[in-house]
Amino acid sequence: MTDAINRLAFWLSTPHQAMIEIAHEIGYRHVVLDIEHGLFDLEALDRTVALARALGLQVHGKVLGPETIPIQQALDIGCHSVIIPHIGNLAHATEVTRAAKYPPLGKRSFSGTRPAGYGGAGQAYFDGENANTRCFPMIESADALNDIDAILALPTVNGVFVGPSDLSLDRGRGAYNFSEADKADLQRIAAACAKAGKPWIMPAWTDAERAYAAELGAELLIVIDEYGSLKWGLSEAAK
Repeated sequence: MTDAINRLAFWLSTPHQAMIEIAHEIGYRHVVLDIEHGLFDLEALDRTVALARALGLQVHGKVLGPETIPIQQALDIGCHSVIIPHIGNLAHATEVTRAAKYPPLGKRSFSGTRPAGYGGAGQAYFDGENANTRCFPMIESADALNDIDAILALPTVNGVFVGPSDLSLDRGRGAYNFSEADKADLQRIAAACAKAGKPWIMPAWTDAERAYAAELGAELLIVIDEYGSLKWGLSEAAK
């Protein structure tokens, strides 16, 4: 494997420990946990994050929704970043993303769990968490796209995560098909991130999407999902 795999992630919808181990052995170093649409209760999420971290993977948790408690739970369990769905305009993003940072930046509440070494913490811990734990609001609505420059300027935001399917639907285009209009939205997002000096992440399931997103400077590409890899493998075996 080349260094290029360091820019790739796999998508997990269930607490599939074997897939984490296999992906790690292949060379993947990033995993996105779909807590929003997947089958993770808190106990399963805790075990999954513990294994991924122990193997040295960067864990990106797509949380249940744009609310304080799901964001804090993902961070308390040990996700290195939170991906926050259903973000609306600037005012909404401003309030929601505060849950990912400790005061004075935000309103995250302290818990002496995995990130804190299961104990107390001094000021260096809080400063380190604010600097190192990343917050990626999703750009999957027309409102968020319209306010993307202002959203990226927020001190509680470290970058953005693109939701191409929902963005196309919310923009009135129907199903996402990597059309010229879809590409134009990606260009707009990429330009805003470049201007702000902050990264963006994208699910890119096809070679064409991956090449285009890489050309536009995406930091991380999600290239395979759990269900899709199972369906692909079963289909290939049946040929």
